[in-house]
Amino acid sequence: MGKLEEKSGKRVRKENLQKIILGTVAGAGILAIGLVAPNVIGAMGKLGILPNPRRKEYISSSASKLVKRGLMIFKDGYYQLTLEGKKILRRWEMSDYKLKKPKRWDQKWRVIIYDISEKKARIRRQILSLFHQAGLYMLQDSVWIYPYDCEDIIGLLKTDFGVGKEVLYIIANEVENDKYLRSHFGLL
Repeated sequence: MGKLEEKSGKRVRKENLQKIILGTVAGAGILAIGLVAPNVIGAMGKLGILPNPRRKEYISSSASKLVKRGLMIFKDGYYQLTLEGKKILRRWEMSDYKLKKPKRWDQKWRVIIYDISEKKARIRRQILSLFHQAGLYMLQDSVWIYPYDCEDIIGLLKTDFGVGKEVLYIIANEVENDKYLRSHFGLL
């Protein structure tokens, strides 16, 4: 394994650990310091990412880093998510988000058009990545299409990324020459 692959693997494990810690604290609302490690270790075990016998030390270190980043606060022996922590956790959850497909297609196309300024290039890249991962199809550079309802995830994107005015969600009854789209989504 090369150094780059090793660093990438460590980064993924670190992000997974931070996601588990934030998720655990979010689920509990507020969590005592003594309860963070056992809950996180249990979640790590279920995901198959137990680091090693020093796991409590890793968890404590990651929790401290989350506090330093302003994603959690530690007060009177308890961890609690900040607004920024909740926002980051939602983004991480969205990055794993899969759109649900109903049994039957309602014959409508969902078209997402966006115009996000160069000042928000990082946000634009994150949104593009989410669109790819969710299975949307790129019609043109800033135009994506999907055959099923995805208004909820678009609403979350608009609020969490602060791009409400730059993203437009359209429900269309038909799209010209859509045979290739129907084929792409398995709707023939």
